[in-house]
Amino acid sequence: MAKTQDFTATLKDMMGAFPVDTAALEGAFKSTASLNEKLSGVALEAAEKSAEISSKWTKDTLAKLTEMSKAKAEPADYAKAATDFASASAEVAAENMAAFAEVAKKLQTETIELLMAAGKEAAEDATAVVKKATNDVTAAAKKAATAK
Repeated sequence: MAKTQDFTATLKDMMGAFPVDTAALEGAFKSTASLNEKLSGVALEAAEKSAEISSKWTKDTLAKLTEMSKAKAEPADYAKAATDFASASAEVAAENMAAFAEVAKKLQTETIELLMAAGKEAAEDATAVVKKATNDVTAAAKKAATAK
């Protein structure tokens, strides 16, 4: 019977000739974690501001409803109270929608800035890693060629 050749030693030698730089992977992990932290911070800040706007809007609406629900002396006063409530609600809604739009605009701007910075940093890191890998492979190939 034919015996199969054991390639374990050959593979070990080959893998040893092309070393893997784990520092690049660690750097990528740290960069990703840092970016995620910044993006989370921006998102949480926007959520907090949105919650504040919603809470204030709710409190203002409830205060106006309290005023509108009070007993009136004349039937016409009920119509006036309802009209006043509707017009005040429309005005407050426009203000709050503008406030929400500002929060969204700020969130979008900060997110794009973070992603652009991360993209630039990733491109620079990738260039450095490729350059280092090229140098390592070239050195390993020269070493392998001279070892024969």
